[in-house]
This record gives sequence, structure tokens and C-alpha cells, in this order.
Amino acid sequence: MPAPPMIVARGIHKSFGHVEVLKGVDLDVGTGKVVCIIGASGAGKSTFLRCINHLERPDSGYVLVGGELVGYRRVGDRLHEVKERQLCAARAAIGMVFQRFNLFQHMTVLENVMTAPVLVKKVDRQVAEARAVALLKRVGLAAKQSRYPRQLSGGEQQRVAIARALAMEPRVMLFDEATSALDPELVGEVLAVMRSLAEDGMTMVVVTHEIGFAREVADEVVFMDGGVIAERGPPAEILRAPRNERTREFLGRVL
Repeated sequence: MPAPPMIVARGIHKSFGHVEVLKGVDLDVGTGKVVCIIGASGAGKSTFLRCINHLERPDSGYVLVGGELVGYRRVGDRLHEVKERQLCAARAAIGMVFQRFNLFQHMTVLENVMTAPVLVKKVDRQVAEARAVALLKRVGLAAKQSRYPRQLSGGEQQRVAIARALAMEPRVMLFDEATSALDPELVGEVLAVMRSLAEDGMTMVVVTHEIGFAREVADEVVFMDGGVIAERGPPAEILRAPRNERTREFLGRVL
């Protein structure tokens, strides 16, 4: 019997004022799988990603991660929002890396990585520090743990942000255009870390314009257009022979 999906999103709708950004998005992501979401700006990609960890509250629909509702509890047939403390506990299982690095400028690299486990998960400081050092080694920054974010390149800061997310030992990693704010020569070092996570079996949802990365790493590519999933399938199918006209138009512009 196949394992249930790690992420289940059903009927996700989201509007900002009179603008309907998401118009009923359904998505399953299997455990250990990588799903890359592509599409033009304004398609709803980032909003959908933020709905997965309830940074944006869906107007309707729900998300399960590891079989647990995110942001809600079910009472009979109705969903009720949970308190912030319960939401934070659910988010602890969902790592997220943004376009901007959002590092604490007054903290060293090591402190940036180890602080959340200590404050949120009440991990012993020595244990958290040892894990932070190991994670910084993994992302190639062991020698820079005593530096401050301003002393790092953009690519290095983004790798610290990835290490910080991993320090919470998430079951899922979400990447929202993690390389879009980087100079072109720094993109590769961040993508290399993301590839290694995929190889290690991390469940990942990646909003990206890096079509080469999607081709090489994704188990499934999802093309979003106008707030819906217009097409989805294996990278070889979607990127080489898309059936949807909008997918063909988009790829014709970016490839």
C-alpha cells in the first residue's frame, strides 16, 4: 500500500481585496519528492506556497502536512482556526526559504542558525550549537560561523538561511524563488545545496524560474497560470512536450 502524501492541499482559494489570486488549487506531494512550480509573475505561485505553512490564510480549502492540518482543527465537518501557539508548532515542521534572506543582522551566522531551536523547540544550547555547526559545514560555511550577515555574499547568506530552516528539523522544505535575488554567478552554489537536500530525500516544494534545476531535480513540474494549476507532470513531459498552450507560451519565453 503506497504511503500517503506528505503534503495535501485541497481547494485553496485566496483573494486580496477584489483580486482572486488562487482559484481552487489541489496538490499532493509524496514523501521525499520534489515538486517545482513554474509560471509567470502573478500566477499565484508564491501565494500558494505561503498558504502551505499558513503565512497566508486561505479563504477556503485546507492543507495537511504529514497528515496534520496546518492552521486549523477539525470539529465535525467544520474547520476552526487554531491559536498562534499551535500554528507555530505546525510551522516548525515546515522549513521555508524566501527570496530575501531575512537573517538577523545583529547575530553571527552561528547564532542565526541555532537561535530558533533553542527558543522555539527548547533544545539545549550545546546540542543546538553542535547541530548548527554541522549544518553550516553541510552548506559549505563552517569557516564563516563567526561572521555577521553583512560580511557574506548573497549566495552565502541564502545558504545560511537554508541551514537555519534545516535546524528546526522540518519534514518539508519550501523554497520561494530562493535564487531570484542573487547575482547570476552565485545561483549555482545555492542550487547545489538544494540538489543535495533532494538527494537526501527531503520533501520539497520549489517555486522557481530555474528551468534547468526543475528539469534535473524535480519529480514533478507544476505550471500555474491565472491562479490555477494549468498543467502538471514529469519534467520530461512538461518541459519538452507540454500539452497546454499557456505552458508552451511560457516556456517559449524563458527557454
